[in-house]
Amino acid sequence: MQNKYPLLKNINNHALKSLNVQGLLLIAGPCAVEDYAKTLDVAKFLKSNNIEYLRAGAFKPRTSVHDFQGLGLEGLEILKKVKEETNIKIVTEITDVSYLNAYDFVDIIQVGARNMQNFSLLSALGKTKKPILLKRGFGNTLDEWLRAAEYIVAQGNPNIILCERGIKTFENSTRNTLDISSVALIKEYLNVPVIVDPSHSAGRADIIPALSKASIAVGADGLIIEVHHNPKKSISDSQQALDYETFKKLLKNIQE
Repeated sequence: MQNKYPLLKNINNHALKSLNVQGLLLIAGPCAVEDYAKTLDVAKFLKSNNIEYLRAGAFKPRTSVHDFQGLGLEGLEILKKVKEETNIKIVTEITDVSYLNAYDFVDIIQVGARNMQNFSLLSALGKTKKPILLKRGFGNTLDEWLRAAEYIVAQGNPNIILCERGIKTFENSTRNTLDISSVALIKEYLNVPVIVDPSHSAGRADIIPALSKASIAVGADGLIIEVHHNPKKSISDSQQALDYETFKKLLKNIQE
């Protein structure tokens, strides 16, 4: 595998080193930025539990045009204020290269599953020095995912973090099927950080703790998990968000 992806071969976990990550990279927070107060509340909760990275989407590309699409630039301003208030690090998705200048304060820029093969966006992000969290497309092979990552590296940015978030299969008991073998394969042949998103893989909160432990067991470098102060009132993806107490229990389990 290492010979097929020469641009990834010598990355040597560059992104984790540049972020000075010790142990697992743990990222958590709501699916979307809903307002300042709620986002601040989650950020304070995460900081109180030693989680340094807040994920929340300002831009939310959705399958249906009728679903909440995010607050856009207003959402980015909220994230910026929350960072100033709490000193938490920010992880949020970019959907269009035209917004790149507004992401100066963002610590890790996420490329979502729907943009995994948006090659003009990937190339533009490759010209930055920002760590890029590249999610696997839900209909893409491992090979296509790794080749997409090379578009970023080709422009001079070795700060790649791959994120396995599940793929579509004929199984319908979960939102997607977590391809845990992808983590094992990548870690076997390449020194590229790989984290797992059990929230989008499952689409349901009850099995997220088990999928999290399995991901770590197979070699994942971290997790990105949806957490909301009141999942039942979450604007988007309420069924897969963990409440505070459940998330605290998960942290205890994976740290044992």
